[in-house]
Amino acid sequence: MAETVFIYRSYSLDDTEQLAAELAASAEPGMVIGLDGDLGAGKTAFSQSFARHLGVQGIVSSPTFTIIKEYEGRLPLYHMDVYRISVQEADELGLDEYFYGQGICLVEWSRIIADLMPPRHLHIAMETCGPEQRLITVTGSGEPYGEVCRALNQKWGNER
Repeated sequence: MAETVFIYRSYSLDDTEQLAAELAASAEPGMVIGLDGDLGAGKTAFSQSFARHLGVQGIVSSPTFTIIKEYEGRLPLYHMDVYRISVQEADELGLDEYFYGQGICLVEWSRIIADLMPPRHLHIAMETCGPEQRLITVTGSGEPYGEVCRALNQKWGNER
């Protein structure tokens, strides 16, 4: 399956929020986003910004111990954190109902369940480059995710 890549350099939380806002604005029913990076790379901050720009009211926290939290915004948001579960445990959760539903799935630590992720999805890898700096690689696997990356590249260039 074809992949399209967009590379984004974030120098602050505000920069990261700009990317989250852009992705939330382009979010469509059934969108699946995998989010990976080391501890402290900004996955939860990104998720909070994404949710806010999707119209979710209130506090969005990492679902580390509950695994899945559901929020209502412009579209339903299913915020997942699979850090503490095995692939087998994740498979037993019935994630396909979320992945192929009408909401947006945002999966923190998605590489842990890479085999369970839909073949078509958006993947965001966050790499810490300094106290506030992040290198964020957005990869679209299949459509419409490739188009999301192409739009980001058109807006901000191949590497921002």
